[in-house]
Amino acid sequence: MSGRGKSQSVRAKSPEPAHAKNPVRAKSARQPPKEPVKDTKKETQQITDESKPKKTKEFKQPKLTTEEKAPVPHKCVEVKTGSRMVKKGHSVDSNPNKILFTTIDQLTIKKKHKSESASIVNDTVKRIMDHMKKCTECFKDVNALRTGSYYENLKISNPDEFDVMLTVPVERVDIRLFGDDGAFYSVAFKRGKHSLDRFLDEDNTISASGMLTEFRNEVKKCVKILKDVRLEKKKKGCPAVTLLINGTGTVPISLDIVLGLEVRSSWPPFTQGGIDKIDIWLGTKVKKEQKFKGYYLVPKYEGKGTVEREGVCARDAWRISFSHVEKSILTNHGSQKTCCEASGTRCCRKDCLKLLKHLLGLLKAENPSLSKFCSYHAKTTLLHACCSRTKDSDWEAAQLGLCFQQLLEDFEGHLKDGMLPNFFIPSHNLLSSGHDRKSCQLLARRIEEERNNGFPIFHKSVGTTSITSP
Repeated sequence: MSGRGKSQSVRAKSPEPAHAKNPVRAKSARQPPKEPVKDTKKETQQITDESKPKKTKEFKQPKLTTEEKAPVPHKCVEVKTGSRMVKKGHSVDSNPNKILFTTIDQLTIKKKHKSESASIVNDTVKRIMDHMKKCTECFKDVNALRTGSYYENLKISNPDEFDVMLTVPVERVDIRLFGDDGAFYSVAFKRGKHSLDRFLDEDNTISASGMLTEFRNEVKKCVKILKDVRLEKKKKGCPAVTLLINGTGTVPISLDIVLGLEVRSSWPPFTQGGIDKIDIWLGTKVKKEQKFKGYYLVPKYEGKGTVEREGVCARDAWRISFSHVEKSILTNHGSQKTCCEASGTRCCRKDCLKLLKHLLGLLKAENPSLSKFCSYHAKTTLLHACCSRTKDSDWEAAQLGLCFQQLLEDFEGHLKDGMLPNFFIPSHNLLSSGHDRKSCQLLARRIEEERNNGFPIFHKSVGTTSITSP
């Protein structure tokens, strides 16, 4: 007999006083002492029912009004995620936090696997850098900048993707805005000779497409002699040269080698009002330290790349990058310096981001029309949220469920508005290019369905097709 059946049989018995904890004693109190008629079988059943429930006491259901629908706490419920099954504010699991903690555990990468993959990547990057320094003139001054989810300790599931930027320092350059959103620029040398002169166009601007082509060719020469490493097909508009590394003993590794220009000067005017928001969260001192670090430019463009502005083609423009600042902020993310350290209190900021990245990945796999959304949208949403909820106490590890719900609501709001400002460039909307209103609304709706129904997609991802309430 199910737990529900037991509770119904108990309610069917004759009413007893609310203060009568012992059913035998209460029954005796109601009858005259001369005629103590006892139903032994009935009393035994009552005592048995009364002695079982540490369970009944622990999971006691609230009294229901006639307008409320009785819950089904002990029955396995097949989860359906269609829009008609959505009940806003009602979870199919009486303990929705449980699946979140379980999912986080499964997303955690084993240290052994991380170490193996990192060693292979470091060796490959070193060989490429050695080739650039010894065999080329234009890339002889490259430096490695390790950024991205792995180096921010935000990688999930497998250590199978790495991003390393190989940067070339440039000085005395003229940065000119390309477009009107503040994210893209053309770069020209002011005076003097430079090792990159071979990539200059007629107007003295550095050709991003030309430099990237040469960079790719040099990487290709290097990997020819590397075992189990092959060059992936070039992706349109992508600033990275992607390598696939096999034979690792764990999982195949995708390594993005990104070309970048390191600009050692003050940030462009369009960044005003961006990182300034971290004053309340991380403090003015941290903000000043970050702004002294300069910035990077990568050969990335939007659209077909054929649009011209003031004689510069879009494919020769550069996109500004603050990935080094993102890494620093997310590594030292607490309003208190001891946040998430051994001597401090742990927060759930990173866990919330990992869950959002995982949810986004599952929804994209479910619906290919959402392919344009990426983990950078999730990261940007978290950065904005951290500036709104600035205290470490707003992100207590024990409150993972509540914090994740709030982060999802933030993301839904951005999607419904069709507006997600670049954290560093407020005028640059990350949802403006390639993200139509229909796809934004669809993703917002699916996220709302998941959070209002206890994240059935997470249950499936951990190998559960039905959810049993405790």
